[in-house]
Amino acid sequence: MAPVLEKQLPGAAGAGDNNNEDEEGQNLWSSILSEVSTRSSSKLPSGKNILVFGEDGSGKTTLVAKLQGADHNKKGRGLEYLYLNVHDEDRDDLTRCNVWILDGDLYHKGLLKFAVSAQSLPDCLALFVVDMSRPWTIMESLQKWASVLRDHVDKLKIPPEEMREMEQKMVKAFQEYVEPEDATPSSPQRRAAPAGEDEAVVLPLGDNTLTHNLGIPVLIVCTKCDAVSILEKEHDYREEHFDFIQSHIRRFSLHYGAGLIYTSVKEEKNLDLLYKYIVHKMYDFQFTTPALVVEKDAVFIPSGWDNEKKIGILHENLTSVRPEDPFEDFITKPPVRKLVHDKEINAEDEQVFLMKQQSLLAKQPATPTRGATESPGRTASGSPRPAGRAGQPTVSSGSPMAAVKKPDPNMKAGAANEGVLANFFNSLLSKKTGSPGSPGSGAVGAGVQGSAKKTEAGFD
Repeated sequence: MAPVLEKQLPGAAGAGDNNNEDEEGQNLWSSILSEVSTRSSSKLPSGKNILVFGEDGSGKTTLVAKLQGADHNKKGRGLEYLYLNVHDEDRDDLTRCNVWILDGDLYHKGLLKFAVSAQSLPDCLALFVVDMSRPWTIMESLQKWASVLRDHVDKLKIPPEEMREMEQKMVKAFQEYVEPEDATPSSPQRRAAPAGEDEAVVLPLGDNTLTHNLGIPVLIVCTKCDAVSILEKEHDYREEHFDFIQSHIRRFSLHYGAGLIYTSVKEEKNLDLLYKYIVHKMYDFQFTTPALVVEKDAVFIPSGWDNEKKIGILHENLTSVRPEDPFEDFITKPPVRKLVHDKEINAEDEQVFLMKQQSLLAKQPATPTRGATESPGRTASGSPRPAGRAGQPTVSSGSPMAAVKKPDPNMKAGAANEGVLANFFNSLLSKKTGSPGSPGSGAVGAGVQGSAKKTEAGFD
């Protein structure tokens, strides 16, 4: 029986070892599953959406393409789709953020239903893009696209309790804003929720803050801010104009609880800051950049930092306009300068031109000659003195001097000179033939009669 016992003992020991190995295997799988479940809960969420609104030519597509890392992207029509790569280097996680760009034509606003639904609205961020190179369009554009988004949200027919919960979330995020620390991380990192967050003391909102709560984060982006220098040189914009523009945009931002950032793709200004702020608002990444209000072309105001008192600092520099004045009364569209193009003129045919000139000459009255008779409407005078003067005789119509006329002011220069010469010689003749005590007409008449007699004698 001993061998049997010896055989049974090793078998019993082997069974015990297998049980231990099974327990260790189960513990290993449990730890792996626990780690996977923990990592899955901390992964970057997918399905986030950015809704981009703005006028045609404001730089919407170019801005998003630059954030995406592309130099240029072809512009489409209707509703464009792009995406942003979001990388969490702390947990080595990568996801995509959807970007929907609505066309600047209001005709396409119905396409929003393909970009956002009632289920996806809580995971959306609205981006209103305005063009600083055309500042007179800024406020009208903001009002228009905010109305378009509000109308679309109303059409989604979200239950009132869910909408109220989303609005309260925006109010809480606005009230709990804290000025970030100076230390800036080298890469985006998700922040941990602070302890005792629910017990934090929050200040009440101002009268004009979040009065138009959309239930989702809103960000206003001013593009082409490199045009500030052009506005100063070509349109005589001063510091007062830019303060007035910023004041109106910031007051609009307060109504919607929005952030504000000035960018320039041309100069690559604030683009990296814009990307970090977007992933901060959508994925709760750590963000450490404070508000920037010193440079007029690189303004950054995060949501929750601004209030009416801080905006009032801008009003101290307004001298020729009041803060409550209408935006379009002070920021006016400059007059359009019409370019003068030299039109091509075809030369007229030479024969046609000459025929026209001939017809014009035929219509003009003929110029009177020296031997022409005096017109019936004028009385002839043999002297340059006025005809009504006393003692001045009138020359008979048969006299050779009857053909001489006074120069007509409407007559050409040559004809006028001839009349002056005729009057001059006429005065000489009257002086030679006239006697001192008698009118010159008698002497002239005697001379005429004497010459007539000689003529008759000659014929005899």
